[in-house]
Formats: sequence, structure tokens, C-alpha cells
Amino acid sequence: MAFLGHIVLGEGMKVDCQKVEVAKNFPRPTTLTEVRSFLGLVVYYQRFVKTFSSIAAPLAKLTHKTAEFWWADGCEKNFQELKGRLTSASVLTLPEGPKGYVIYCDASRLGLGGILMQHERAVAYSTRQLRKHKQNYLPGASNCYICL
Repeated sequence: MAFLGHIVLGEGMKVDCQKVEVAKNFPRPTTLTEVRSFLGLVVYYQRFVKTFSSIAAPLAKLTHKTAEFWWADGCEKNFQELKGRLTSASVLTLPEGPKGYVIYCDASRLGLGGILMQHERAVAYSTRQLRKHKQNYLPGASNCYICL
């Protein structure tokens, strides 16, 4: 069943291939507006892509007010990587009941990441880059494992 850009299956949820086709066929951005448009399109599916924010980082840096638009090789590589990861995104399991969740998380001065799992299957991925002023909050890198 299709629902809000996702396909709900018996074993879980995956991205709607028709919606991802737009991202797959997105031409190489040549302006800041096109970069923002692409990021706005793919960020909706970030929970399906492991390490999304680190892959999107070079593109996100182009959107800063003080940044000059310059499409480097790293931007092209990560642009193609995001398109590829979206078209081959894994099926995320649907949560079952209130027990059996495991959260794996990782933090560094540059960003945060985590995976919500249940019965050894991924429910959602989450990654986030830290802005300059928030990088001072963390004393150093840390890892954690939480069972709920």
C-alpha cells in the first residue's frame, strides 16, 4: 500500500520508487536554488539512508549564506551517492509493540548518529551535523548502546 511517499509492506516500509525516480533523474545542480531543491527532495527520505548527513554535508555547505557556490568533485560524488542510496534504500521494519527496542548511537564533535532497531532489524536511521556553536557542547566522541 502506498502512503505519503512510502510503500507499506508486510515486512516493513520502503521508499516509493515512483517518488524516488524524481531524485534519481535530478540533473546536476548548477545554482544554489537547485541544490536547495535537491536537498529538500531527498531529506524526506533520510531515515532510510544510513549516514545521510555525512553524505549530504558537502551539498549542505553550499547552502550557507557566506559560502560561494563551487561544485567540487566531492559534491558530485556525494550527489551521485545520495541518488544511488535512495534508489537502493533498505526496507525498514515496522515497530511491533512497546518492547524489544535497541538504540545504537554515536557522537563526535561534528555530528550525531543513531539507529533504532527492534528484533535485530532497523526501524529508522538518524544522523545530524552539528552547527559550529553546538560543537562546543560535546566534550569528545562517545558511543552508546541502549536497550528499551
